[in-house]
Amino acid sequence: MGMNETRISTLRRERGWTQERLAEQSGVAVRTIQRLERGSDASLETLTMLARAFDVPVRDLFDSVDGAAFGESVDGLDSRTEQQQEQRDRATRSWRSLYVGLGVVVSLAVIAVIGFTGWGQLIFVTAAYWAGGALLGRFLMDAVIEPRLDERYPLSRSTRRGRDRDRDR
Repeated sequence: MGMNETRISTLRRERGWTQERLAEQSGVAVRTIQRLERGSDASLETLTMLARAFDVPVRDLFDSVDGAAFGESVDGLDSRTEQQQEQRDRATRSWRSLYVGLGVVVSLAVIAVIGFTGWGQLIFVTAAYWAGGALLGRFLMDAVIEPRLDERYPLSRSTRRGRDRDRDR
């Protein structure tokens, strides 16, 4: 896609970012950013990743969008990005619901199996399950689920606070 008149360098400098910081924020290689800032072409997916890092629509990466077909492609890409983000968020919410639902079931099962012998034992078993489950859940999210969501929905981004905070460093 011809895009000689991009605002990538301008947007990056406005934020006080180096090319390396933009690469880290967007997931695009530094060499690719260097090429784009010199006026090379880019795929719509690469542009989407950069727009997401800048938190702007893809259209805002250009000084002007000429040509009806190009404008439609850019608008369609923004729409696909929103759709993928909604799908990813739905999958993440489903995972959390499964975790909580399973936790309730396991907690009730533990009470049924060991019997109710006192509040202390109940609180200990429940706290141990939820703490262990939270650690296991975080590991599964980081090691299995998020990478699969990244692969399935490449135009989306994780909305998990911890993961985004780690990315911003």
